[in-house]
Amino acid sequence: MTEDRGRILLSPPTVGDVEQEYLLRAFASGWVAPLGPDVDAFEAELAAVTGAAHVVALSSGTAALHLALLLAGVKAGDDVLVQSLTFVATANAVHYTGARAVFVDSDSETWTLDPRLVSDHLERQRTSGGRLPSAVVAVDIYGQCADYDALQAVCAPYGVPVLSDAAEALGASYKGRAAGGVTDLGVLSFNGNKMITTGGGGAMTTSSPVMAARAKHLATQAKEAAPHYEHLEVGYNYRLSNLSAALGRAQLSRLDEFVSRRRVIRETYREALGAMPGVRLMPEAPYGESNAWLSVITVDPDESGITAEQLREELAAQDIESRPIWKPMHLQPVHQDHPALGGGVVEGLFRTGLCLPSGPSLLDADQGRVLDVLSSRLRRAA
Repeated sequence: MTEDRGRILLSPPTVGDVEQEYLLRAFASGWVAPLGPDVDAFEAELAAVTGAAHVVALSSGTAALHLALLLAGVKAGDDVLVQSLTFVATANAVHYTGARAVFVDSDSETWTLDPRLVSDHLERQRTSGGRLPSAVVAVDIYGQCADYDALQAVCAPYGVPVLSDAAEALGASYKGRAAGGVTDLGVLSFNGNKMITTGGGGAMTTSSPVMAARAKHLATQAKEAAPHYEHLEVGYNYRLSNLSAALGRAQLSRLDEFVSRRRVIRETYREALGAMPGVRLMPEAPYGESNAWLSVITVDPDESGITAEQLREELAAQDIESRPIWKPMHLQPVHQDHPALGGGVVEGLFRTGLCLPSGPSLLDADQGRVLDVLSSRLRRAA
């Protein structure tokens, strides 16, 4: 009989006694939904962690993206430059506003939005009299911050705001500034597989008290201050519940622990796989510190004798979850009519990239299982 050692997941939530304590305390208080003191406290604690002046806790990272785009002034018929290497939610939020996403390739050294392509596009539009984008959305991919100083230097002369999609990057930093608090508008996600979870949920960060108040208004169905239900505009049901916020507070208290563990996991992969022909880990940009949300490798089939997909299949056969990197947005069928600036870098990453189990609850022995499978298959292919 084959020993059942259990499935190894990519990035499952890590919860325990601390989370139970926070949830039971919130439940006993009677503040269950829709809002309450844990929401207020969670927003204040997120502000302290990210360095953002204001935080609005919301039902999802996608909701946060939608509101951030609206507050940036994006409207129907506009163009928005969006990093092509991202989860589909980034592009979906642009569609919610009625704007068109224009997808932009990544820098090969960081995998984040390429400022040179953004600069070239803005200059071409100005020279030709074409339409300037109403915003640029940079994504802190796999926990690595985009080069915000370079992007803002490019965009500021045109009056184009840069939004930070830091859904994957809580606990990372850019030049000493915490992810999520680098730009005037930012987004965090607390989905089940992210750095911390509220069982779903997200947050919008902003430097502006006016924008924070506006976000809260829109996120609570745009209800006016009246004794009856008065509405002057369309709003959304986007606020986070008090119980979810209580879970988020417990998780946030463990953020340093989670970041530290994920970075150890990534370095273990780097040490074990670094000498394998054709295998490389995602580079870390010199301007910041990644939270190592997911450990990602690229596999050159010409050097290694095997493809990333073959490795994924080998891991799956051993009950180990791994995943290709995000399929670039400009390759998605739903976006086939959207323009793209470049694309060769992210197309190559999609062909060769593989995300490995990276959750903070990953045991050393289980990571050893992952490495045994990878090493054995790579040696056979060499």
